[in-house]
Amino acid sequence: MGSSGELLWGKNLMPILKPKPQLKDFQKYVARMERERKFDKEPILKKCLLLGEEVGELFKSIRKSQGIRMDKTAKPTSVEDELADVFIYICEIANRTGTDLEKAFRNKEEKNKKRTWE
Repeated sequence: MGSSGELLWGKNLMPILKPKPQLKDFQKYVARMERERKFDKEPILKKCLLLGEEVGELFKSIRKSQGIRMDKTAKPTSVEDELADVFIYICEIANRTGTDLEKAFRNKEEKNKKRTWE
């Protein structure tokens, strides 16, 4: 972010994350990225379905990394790439619902701390 609190912009007009970004910075980045790539008008249902697909791709990558037998024609990508895709869709869904992910995480953890785990 610049001194004005805005995201930095690269040469190709895509936002650039500042070093050591906070979760809110990722959400802002994803919102700008979506506008730049013309994904910002896609409905939340589509984003949820795409998130589900990405979770499936993540599971395939995990299977491959664990040496679990799979279809030889499958071409799973890296776990890191799939985790990033899942994170992007989570940010997109959070943005569409007006959810501050950091606040939601902190609130949920306060509830979880009061649970009994066996």
